[in-house]
Amino acid sequence: MRNIDRRKFLKSSGSAVVGSMLLPAFVQSCQGASVSAEIQAYLEHFGVDLKLLQKVTEKALSKGGDYADLFFEHKIVNSLGLEDGKVNRAFSNIDFGVGIRVLKGDQTGFAYSETITPEAMLKAANTAANIASGSQAVSAQEIKEAMPANYYTINKSWEDVSVPEKIPFIQKLNDQVFDLDSRVSKVNAFLNDESAYVMFYSSEGVLTYDYRPMVSLGVVCVMEQNGQLENSYSARSFRKGFEFLNQEVVDLLANEVVDRTALLFDATKPKAGEMPVVMGAGGSGILLHEAIGHTFEADFNRKGTSIFADKMGKKVAEKFVNIVDDGTLAENRGSINMDDEGNRSEKTYLVKDGILNSYIHDRISARHYQVDPTGNGRRESFRHVPLPRMRATYMETGPHSREDIISDVKQGIYVDNFSNGEVKIGAGDFTFYVKSGYLIENGKLTQPIKDINIIGNGPQALADITMCASDYKIDNGTWTCGKSGQSVPVTCGLPTVLVKKLTVGGVS
Repeated sequence: MRNIDRRKFLKSSGSAVVGSMLLPAFVQSCQGASVSAEIQAYLEHFGVDLKLLQKVTEKALSKGGDYADLFFEHKIVNSLGLEDGKVNRAFSNIDFGVGIRVLKGDQTGFAYSETITPEAMLKAANTAANIASGSQAVSAQEIKEAMPANYYTINKSWEDVSVPEKIPFIQKLNDQVFDLDSRVSKVNAFLNDESAYVMFYSSEGVLTYDYRPMVSLGVVCVMEQNGQLENSYSARSFRKGFEFLNQEVVDLLANEVVDRTALLFDATKPKAGEMPVVMGAGGSGILLHEAIGHTFEADFNRKGTSIFADKMGKKVAEKFVNIVDDGTLAENRGSINMDDEGNRSEKTYLVKDGILNSYIHDRISARHYQVDPTGNGRRESFRHVPLPRMRATYMETGPHSREDIISDVKQGIYVDNFSNGEVKIGAGDFTFYVKSGYLIENGKLTQPIKDINIIGNGPQALADITMCASDYKIDNGTWTCGKSGQSVPVTCGLPTVLVKKLTVGGVS
């Protein structure tokens, strides 16, 4: 890799991209093709040129592959941790390399290199090419530069922020939690930030790039009262720069984590059984993501393992239910300007007016279903192949009010704070662990509840949503989705909804 000024690179590339309506300023590359100044900056960042990209792609297709792409990535990650009142942990990591993928029908050949030299890339391309057999003459494709969107902008890059500039905010968070309640006995807090540069090139000539910032600030609070210990967690994560850190976010997290923890001292467990469950706005969207969203991913449907494999165009919920997977929300943790297959991100209606409208597609599934990709081809890093993955998955607002929904329930529970769960993708059966919520008795929230499981079936729960409020909210926590050994950042959201029956694991 060439030695270049990273700060100059940021200023020359990130600030110039303001949307798809811009006409890029073009420069001449080393082989005479016209590319924009932004693309040229990324080529120089990774120390490659168009001639090398085409040479590596030709090698990847030399044994008869149908298609090949190159995914370059340079990621810088920093982490600070606070425990026992002091910032006492710091970690930094730089990841750099290229993944090379070859497709032959539905089969995938893949290899990656942590060294971006002609020799290393050609060797990896030859390995990926082995998915096919035979030989094929490949001609260079005309460059088709794809200008990415701009769903996240930054005022100050994390690469321009020193550790001493970050420490006061995590220290303030710790001190403020202790100041809010005398029962606080321990606080752990963390601040993670990253800057990622990616560049994509395919055998179809598509050449594009993205700059992806991320920041996460979180806190765990432990309280003690009369020998009883309780704990809870609060965090926020966005695609933002240093401007994210301010007194407002410190206040928000400190108050939220103290309120959540204090509530648990008065909480109990409800009686076990089948009952109506009101899902609170925001964080309850994790159930939508896990129990329903994964069953909409096209690879599961293409293979016939999802219960929705034969339900495209059919009713799966009430008419007021609209479920979206969206990569275009401003500064959202799950948003991407382009996916990891070079496709523009978009807002996709999975369920429209209660009808299954679309699956979540990558290139392979889109070709199988003869539809356009939805911008959902995502990968954990250059070391992984892209898969159909969610971004920000949420349900839009409905015709009811939160108050009407709660008052409609005679005996049930209200839940709004989840910690983890398990889902069987094929059938959609799930078990979720609820950190906190409330009993609903005669249409009113009464006793706080904690530490219970809710059990059900995702598709059935979707069909059993009988009311949906107008208070839709995205939960901007540190949600991370795991699939096939890969993890990617996501978000989820939900308005208040009523599921007419789920099994609640409480006391007998």
